[in-house]
Amino acid sequence: MFNTRIKIKTLLATGKPGDQVTVMGWVRTFRNNQFVALNDGSTNNNLQVVVELGLLNEETLKRITTGASLKVTGEVVASVGKGQTIEVKAATLEILGDSDAEKYPLQPKKHSLEFLREKAHLRFRTNTFGAVFRIRHSLAFAVHQFFNQKGFVYLHTPIITASDAEGAGEMFRVTTLPMDGTAPKDAAGNIDYSEDFFGKSTNLTVSGQLEGELGAMAFSEIYTFGPTFRAENSNTTRHLAEFWMIEPEMAFHDIEDNMNLAEEFIQYLIRYAMEHNKEDLEFLDQRLAEEEKQKPQNERAEMGLLEKLNFVINNKFERITYTEAIQILLDSPAYKKKKFKYDVSWGIDMQSEHERYLVEKHFKKPVIVTGYPAKIKAFYMRLNDGCEPGKETVAAMDILAPGIGEIVGGSQREERLDKLEARMKDMHIPAEEMSWYLDTRRFGTVPHAGFGLGFERMVQFVTGMTNIRDVIPFARTPKNCEF
Repeated sequence: MFNTRIKIKTLLATGKPGDQVTVMGWVRTFRNNQFVALNDGSTNNNLQVVVELGLLNEETLKRITTGASLKVTGEVVASVGKGQTIEVKAATLEILGDSDAEKYPLQPKKHSLEFLREKAHLRFRTNTFGAVFRIRHSLAFAVHQFFNQKGFVYLHTPIITASDAEGAGEMFRVTTLPMDGTAPKDAAGNIDYSEDFFGKSTNLTVSGQLEGELGAMAFSEIYTFGPTFRAENSNTTRHLAEFWMIEPEMAFHDIEDNMNLAEEFIQYLIRYAMEHNKEDLEFLDQRLAEEEKQKPQNERAEMGLLEKLNFVINNKFERITYTEAIQILLDSPAYKKKKFKYDVSWGIDMQSEHERYLVEKHFKKPVIVTGYPAKIKAFYMRLNDGCEPGKETVAAMDILAPGIGEIVGGSQREERLDKLEARMKDMHIPAEEMSWYLDTRRFGTVPHAGFGLGFERMVQFVTGMTNIRDVIPFARTPKNCEF
């Protein structure tokens, strides 16, 4: 039944008048009891199917409603209508699945993104989300292609782990113990996790980095690409409780090598999408332009989507130190006029408003910030040499992008065992529980580095979508676990 089907994208690109074809898809619109706009998700462009009067009985015609699925066999003919060069003249039309026109939520009209979030199980059928998720697919494929071409090993790191790589403590606990108060207790009255499935307290991973480092100490270069979880009660357009992370780890790399790879990687992903998703990006570029027109002049983006993407792939990223970034912010008109919500001083963890000022107002391009204060960064980041007391910095780097702020976070890792142990002691991280991690510094340690790229933020950047919930199929956020 399905072996002879041709996808609509292929047909529109290669079909010639006289071809006999079978197409299948969902009805977008049905006009004058004759003209079906059919879409199968391969492209935003619909195929017009012409149903000659008299081909179908009245009962069947009534069943051709928005959302219904069809199988059509017929002849490709030249189109005299606007918007398409070819159409299909139906010889047979079979309804594969009915759609109640009164109940189908996605009627042929403009729907708000908020409404479509509530219908996430159906929103893939809209032009906006069709474009977004085809681009997401391309970017995911490009991730693997980029690292494969460079000889990296794809490492599957655990989703269930006993470690907190970030030291943030915002983790989802994994347990088989009863939740009704009858879980076993230890002598101190705390839950006894030695009785749990894994014999210890476990959680969903916040990062695959620590295990990734173990792989890099054998394969030289590895990358992970998988789901990560943060139990952060943050209801913003930038945060998810479940998201996907790409985390390469490279032996024999320092912070400079790390920055070079991350910049090349981001530019590669954008180029791939621009080459393989041209129509989808043009659609989203137009969509964003219309959205910008609704904003006050002073809030409009200075660049369109395609213009921004071209700018990023054709320009070197600006590189500055954290100390330089803070000075730029302190000297800025925004700071002097008290336009920042959060204060600026050396030692702060820069907020999104600070990052976006550097990128969008000051440099007007992506920026890589290095040399962050050690106090605000993770234990595994390499301490820079020659720091004055109280102003210790680490070989960390964040890449800040227009529109969304931080898109990549990474560092050269601390390869010196004594320095790493001292840092863990300062941060109250039990060395005995991390003995397996410290072994990489005991047995053949090498300078090494890595970074994490939040995949959804990358998809946001490339598609121009302003809410991170619109670039993942089914968003997991506080008080929301639908579908």
